[in-house]
Amino acid sequence: MSDESNEWEEPDREEFSHDPLGHTHVWEEMTVGDLVEGYGEAGIGAADVHEAADIYTEMLADDDCTVFMSLAGAMVPTGMRRVVADLIRDGHVDALVTTGANLTHDAIEAIGGKHHHGRAEHEERTEREHDETLRDEEVDRVYNVYLPQEHFSLFETHLREEVFPPLEAERTVGIERFTRELGKANAAVNERDDIEEGPGVAAAAYESDVPIYCPAVADSVLGLQAWMYSQTSDFSLDALSDMTALTDLAYDADRAGCLLVGGGVPKNFTLQTMLVTPNAYDLAVQVTTDPSSTGGLSGATLDEARSWGKLEKGARNATVVGDATVFLPLLVAAARERLAE
Repeated sequence: MSDESNEWEEPDREEFSHDPLGHTHVWEEMTVGDLVEGYGEAGIGAADVHEAADIYTEMLADDDCTVFMSLAGAMVPTGMRRVVADLIRDGHVDALVTTGANLTHDAIEAIGGKHHHGRAEHEERTEREHDETLRDEEVDRVYNVYLPQEHFSLFETHLREEVFPPLEAERTVGIERFTRELGKANAAVNERDDIEEGPGVAAAAYESDVPIYCPAVADSVLGLQAWMYSQTSDFSLDALSDMTALTDLAYDADRAGCLLVGGGVPKNFTLQTMLVTPNAYDLAVQVTTDPSSTGGLSGATLDEARSWGKLEKGARNATVVGDATVFLPLLVAAARERLAE
């Protein structure tokens, strides 16, 4: 307190700036964009969602920004298939890096199989007893989603009749070539058999000429089927050949942005591409349930990625910690609304 003026003198502060917190307002008929904009008034996770939406919108609005999307976890079987397919069809994805599991479940829906609402556990049984019953009934569980096992037989037939034969003539192919043929077959069968569900993610990528990279394809039913087919044919997969095209895409990008949904191999494969180019990501958003304190890659912050040279020093980045089945549609909806203004 000043002796002369009897008024409080604000101390010198390096970190603090005058930016008072507001309060999110909710009203009837508000849009998703309104909600996310209101999150900017708040703190903690709401502020992160607002920042992520800002960055993602900038990513999509910039015609000179090449957008890489990684998709891990059970995003397709849990209902996010159409969100991703629509992003691809609308030109908002330049390259997709995902898992063999997501591609497996995507193809199953494309050719007539369906996932069903289930339970994480049965109220009257232990979780083990619940899953033992599902095993006897030949039903596979992904948390609270069920998939009858006969759909995997349908998938195997689809691969052996529609996907593998054209590739066998080429003998050894890259994984991106494999996923492209899968998308082509999914689209053809979906139309031929008049399937109620849309042809899906791989089909959208095929029809939009967007490459799908699946570096850990062996870790999936899709990979198992590819291996089994290779035992009695000349068909084989080259795991390294995709690196050239993906690296060239990153090298040639004027600006680069990435939307990382979940962690695991897709996240790292997307980020590490920048290690062999003179560039790095200018914009980055990730949605993950994993904390950074474990030291694992899935929870690693994007600031940590900056230390590796995967992000530019001045890159804009944001992390949303939470369930991607909740936050991915929220971010996409908010960005789409802003782009339409």
